[in-house]
Amino acid sequence: MARPAVVVYGAYGHTGRFVVDEVRRRGYVQVLSGRDAAALRALASKYGLDARPASVTDPAALDRALAGASAVVNCAGPFATTAAPVIEAALRAGIPYVDVAAEIEANLDTFTRFADRAAAAGAIVVPAMAFYGGLGDLLATAAMGDWTAADEAHIAYGLSGWHPTAGTRAAGAISHQRRGGRRVRYAEGRLEYHDAEPRTVRWSFPDPTGPREVIDEFSMADVVTLPSHLSIGEVRGYMTVEAATDLSAPDTPPPVATDRQGRSAQTFLVDVVVRLGDRERRAVASGQDIYAVSAPLATEAVDRILTGRTRSVGVASAGKIFDAADFLRALSAELTVELP
Repeated sequence: MARPAVVVYGAYGHTGRFVVDEVRRRGYVQVLSGRDAAALRALASKYGLDARPASVTDPAALDRALAGASAVVNCAGPFATTAAPVIEAALRAGIPYVDVAAEIEANLDTFTRFADRAAAAGAIVVPAMAFYGGLGDLLATAAMGDWTAADEAHIAYGLSGWHPTAGTRAAGAISHQRRGGRRVRYAEGRLEYHDAEPRTVRWSFPDPTGPREVIDEFSMADVVTLPSHLSIGEVRGYMTVEAATDLSAPDTPPPVATDRQGRSAQTFLVDVVVRLGDRERRAVASGQDIYAVSAPLATEAVDRILTGRTRSVGVASAGKIFDAADFLRALSAELTVELP
């Protein structure tokens, strides 16, 4: 029996290449797509794969790119530009859509714009199925366990550093513009935009990271994914000062490969704490390279969707649509996970 075909849109980008390798490793038939025809054909020639160039401004080309496919993974940022057109094409093709968007506003747009349509069609749309948004959501959901609500969720990112890709910088610039330079947080059950100055606090990460200085209210896509299905009054993010400084510096170079998989030397530890009254539960994941680990996260999601291991339809975050603890344990080759 022929294996299903998976389209990787934005296949030639930094994260896209990791996704291409992971989809190939799992034995799925691959179709490479994206806006840059020359880059796409060069990559397709290297692997002997099908290349289908398509601009997000050309619905017919997107339809041709997705023709005959069983799923699409969108790796092309900024997702404020690409998510909606590729989701529309996936809905027309009747196939599931997964993306690796870290942009808060783009993910919020996906839930707001497509929730009703996707649910009515019985379609599956999973945004932020990556290091930011997806991983934190899975950890928080696993930590909640049998709790039906929590007062707070804290997601602390213990990154050794952060060499952003060109795509990360472009996405950040669009988000900054959309916010009018303001910061964002999720408190009292809603997203809030504010002008308060960043504050440095100390977070006690589990060993071997240990206590580190972090930027408080460093919000990532978790402020969209967690509240989309978990009853939590406040979602608070933290980022190690070293990583935040790297990200804000205009001259920080992009990541450099240090192993055969193409991963950088960057390490991470994501520490998630959920609190209900005076009770607290914790879930932790650690690994190497935030961009590389997004590939097994997104590809595991596709595999579970195509094999019917899902819990809902419509637009759904990772923690809602998948068995969070089981999903995390399935990534034992890429992640070291500690669950309650």
